[in-house]
Amino acid sequence: MMKWISTWLEEIGAMTEFTLEIFRGVRQGAGRENLVPICYQVGVSSVPVVAITGLFIGMVLAVQSYAQFAALGMATRLGSIINVSVIRELGPVLAATMLAGRVGCAMAAELATMRITDQVDALACLGVNPIRYLGSPRLLACVLLIPLLTILANFVGILGGALVCTQIYHVEWFHYWHNSQGFIGMWDLVAGLVKPTIFGATIAIVSCHRGLYGEPGAEGVGRAATRAFVAAFIAILVLDFFLAMLLNQLYFYFWPTAKSFL
Repeated sequence: MMKWISTWLEEIGAMTEFTLEIFRGVRQGAGRENLVPICYQVGVSSVPVVAITGLFIGMVLAVQSYAQFAALGMATRLGSIINVSVIRELGPVLAATMLAGRVGCAMAAELATMRITDQVDALACLGVNPIRYLGSPRLLACVLLIPLLTILANFVGILGGALVCTQIYHVEWFHYWHNSQGFIGMWDLVAGLVKPTIFGATIAIVSCHRGLYGEPGAEGVGRAATRAFVAAFIAILVLDFFLAMLLNQLYFYFWPTAKSFL
């Protein structure tokens, strides 16, 4: 038991030191010449995957919710629950999970390959800090673009839910959108961007750490990618819980008399 606790504390310490090193690199502008290609890989290349994910999030929500709402005679109010669920919770979490699999695994595998082919050691020999040079642009790309990809997922998810309700279940279009108004406020939009920003930083830091400290050999590359996804996925779920509690408390602190679905 004590050995497990000691190993766990050492891992936290190493991850904290690694995170601070990456943020120092961001402040110094390390690796900025690689930022545009990395942004393309993280952002543009992920658009189809994120759009499909968001589309089916909204469609599945519509399918699962219609029977209960129709039984209560509230089918025209489906838009409110779909929009709130997508923007507050499902959009940020599922988009981040998908990007942890696509972007995080790719980062970990790429850096692990650079490690076993001595490219990381070559950077160190040239006087370049590998953590700052390789990790900082990836952190910036994820922090800047994953919130934008989440906005795309939310938008497509809302449209997907609306299409299912209006075209398959024949809910009247005007009443669907009219009854959806007023349920999404500015706080929901802000919270919907805070979460993916933190998720993006988490994906980048975990993936870079697993990649740069992966085991040697081809098997080590595969393990680094797998461990990066598992660790990022667990971190996203844990952070989502605590962020939801924190944001809810802040909401009621600033608007104590507000009425919402929180």
